[in-house]
Amino acid sequence: MQLTGNLFIGAHEVAASEGTLQALAPATNELIEPPFALGGSAEVERAATLADEAFDSYSHTSLAERAAFLERIADNLDAVRQPLAARAALETGLPQAQLEGEAAKAATQFRQFAEVVRRGRFLHLAIDPEQPERQPRPRMDHRLQKMAIGPVAIFGASNFPIAYSVAGGDTASALAAGAPVILKAHNAHPGASEIMARAIRQAVRDCGLHEGVFSMLRGGGNALGEALVEHPLVKAVAFTGSERGGMALYRRAQLRPEPIPVFCEMTSVNPTFVLPHAVEERGASIGDGFIERMLVNVGQACLKPAILVAVEGDGLDALRQAMIQRLRTSPARTMLTPGIHAAYGEGLDALLSAGAQRIAEGSPAEAANDGAAALLEVDGRRFLAEPVLAGEVFGPAALLVTVRDTEEMLAVARSLRGQLSATLQLENGDLPLARRLLPILERRTGRIVVNAFSHPQEVSFASIHGGPFPASTDSRFTSVGMTAIERFLRPVCYQGFPDELLPEALRAANPLGLPRSLDGQ
Repeated sequence: MQLTGNLFIGAHEVAASEGTLQALAPATNELIEPPFALGGSAEVERAATLADEAFDSYSHTSLAERAAFLERIADNLDAVRQPLAARAALETGLPQAQLEGEAAKAATQFRQFAEVVRRGRFLHLAIDPEQPERQPRPRMDHRLQKMAIGPVAIFGASNFPIAYSVAGGDTASALAAGAPVILKAHNAHPGASEIMARAIRQAVRDCGLHEGVFSMLRGGGNALGEALVEHPLVKAVAFTGSERGGMALYRRAQLRPEPIPVFCEMTSVNPTFVLPHAVEERGASIGDGFIERMLVNVGQACLKPAILVAVEGDGLDALRQAMIQRLRTSPARTMLTPGIHAAYGEGLDALLSAGAQRIAEGSPAEAANDGAAALLEVDGRRFLAEPVLAGEVFGPAALLVTVRDTEEMLAVARSLRGQLSATLQLENGDLPLARRLLPILERRTGRIVVNAFSHPQEVSFASIHGGPFPASTDSRFTSVGMTAIERFLRPVCYQGFPDELLPEALRAANPLGLPRSLDGQ
């Protein structure tokens, strides 16, 4: 597939105004053609203006029209699945087969959101009819629906170059809500980003929508991203990445004359608590499965199970040895970027300096950006004394925390910051302890898993990918699953309206046949 390297602002391809970059193939450490354009504040201004111009018409498209648009995007993504996966594999070092699956998942998300739009439940339609005879004061007719918050700026992620990138869940949920999208592509995979952007732009044209419904920008450094967050026509931001990067955007958004919501998915170690009966009965299989899931994506997954907590006693040595055996047989694999590779080494050094002991290593690295797996161990007392041990190390490393008893396990759980997920491995005899752990974990995570692992995660109506800070900046919302659409909606009440002036979904005859609340019923 021919790549131009241009920016996409509405229907226009725009050349560089702030220089260019070239993608790096991390497996060979070589640059890849072509050069890709970088933009700045002028391009942000053009994209934001177009998005604002598109908002009124796009946010008022019929549910059928919007659903058809989302499905057209899905069809276009399917049509480019193989070249998209091939380019993403070149730019990330991840296996092409895995990325073809990720591309299929991205298309599926757009189709899922199309169904969400058709059903119309996301509108949260509510009607409180007038009560003219009510005393001591009559009640006017009140009708409520949710609508899009406004143009949304979305920052593509590095670790999932398709499913969390240009055509990821943030874009799908924002477009489903009726919000035009300005996408800041991640510089680690610019070619894959262009292929996805073309698929979305083609759907905009095919469906006859305003060109400002979608734009894709790219910038060097932080200036373009900061300009996006600060632009007065941008009304919300979605970000997946580091705590440092996410909080910089969050603080900048709150200092605007008009503060806006910033939905950041940031950092998590996704702890696994192996309760005593589970350790005794299934220690080896739990340890093996934990390391197998930890190594997915070379440990570069936001849901990577990074910390395993187990009580000393029967079965612990079998668990430990299974972890060691699985890890020692794992090959060093290419990490996403040289910067991520360097940060991985620094993170390991920080854990070792804080008192963790390296108890196993994978095969040594053979190339510059290879990440060699590592298993570290520390006792519960040391873990509680050194907060750095609870920090995320982005890469193929895990930490085994051995605690003296169940009280120390509870203390470890209480010490943790907000998480995207937490896991309990348990048997029937562990239920009393599990009941004590649950309230602690409910306060610290958005998803609790029993007798499985934190990764992978289903994309469904009930799935949650979010949690208390620093897992995310707003634990009331999710960035994965069908309810992710809620981030980009706000309620509007129509009071005393004549029927013909109401939005179609709120009219008396319910012409769309949508579910509605009537006087709370």
